[in-house]
Amino acid sequence: MDARMNICAMNASTMSASDFTVWMSAQQAQVEARLSRWVPAEVPAGLGEAMRYAVLDGGKRLRPLLVLAACEAVAGHAEAALRAACAVELIHAYSLVHDDMPCMDNDVLRRGKPTVHVRYGQAMALLAGDALQALAFELLTPAVDTDANVPAAMQAHLCGLLARAAGADGMAGGQAIDLASVGQRLNEAELRHMHELKTGALLQTSVRMGVACGLDVPAQVAAALGDYGAALGLAFQVVDDVLDVTADSAVLGKTAGKDAAADKPTYVSVLGLQASQNLAAQLSAQAHRALDASGLPQVAHLRALADWVVNRTH
Repeated sequence: MDARMNICAMNASTMSASDFTVWMSAQQAQVEARLSRWVPAEVPAGLGEAMRYAVLDGGKRLRPLLVLAACEAVAGHAEAALRAACAVELIHAYSLVHDDMPCMDNDVLRRGKPTVHVRYGQAMALLAGDALQALAFELLTPAVDTDANVPAAMQAHLCGLLARAAGADGMAGGQAIDLASVGQRLNEAELRHMHELKTGALLQTSVRMGVACGLDVPAQVAAALGDYGAALGLAFQVVDDVLDVTADSAVLGKTAGKDAAADKPTYVSVLGLQASQNLAAQLSAQAHRALDASGLPQVAHLRALADWVVNRTH
């Protein structure tokens, strides 16, 4: 590793639940502080207010946590990872703003509060999403007069990873399939493909971006961590589908049962509740095996995140 790089702090190979909670809270606070600093308030005509409403003070920050934990695992560039963590969260936030609009999912509740279009109107919500998407790539390419000191090649790699995950072959493509599948009866393979794009691509890429903050990471290590991200990404969606039918809106912070009401195919509707819960457990085990295959000793936070995804209640 380049001695001049600011290296992500390493974690022990095993950790207690309380240690993980402490680590997670510290990382979430760090991300929140940077988002508050980087998402501008002073933007014309109230746009900054809508952007900040969409991003700040809410959400699990799973994607940033994955970036930071993967960076730790490969002893990567800490500033690059923090910028990547915030950038991927901005992409996620923009997607939620747009997905909640009447032309898509038409939802009125997100993270326990009115959705952006309900609070600010559809036109402002559309612009807020657009601006958050652009800001994500600004964060990955800091101006030369900042003290970020992120290597140019690393900046370009991170931008490419995020763009592909968010575009037609990733999140946007998956959302298009989702909209086209309303009222349809998909089989498990078709459903998996949709969610590998819509949800899984950005989660897997969060891990890949953390890995990309390292130098000279062996290809087999990067591939194993990519497999971990793929398994975790799909597990997250399976659990989401389970919670949509087993939890209430107050716990979820969003409208429960909306997928069934909209006649959307889900893992529960295709496989049934118990089989979906079993699949989530299988995917969690697959994620753990991928970490074993990486051969890295510093993966305790990635392991804990996989367990957290499957055992979460909201």
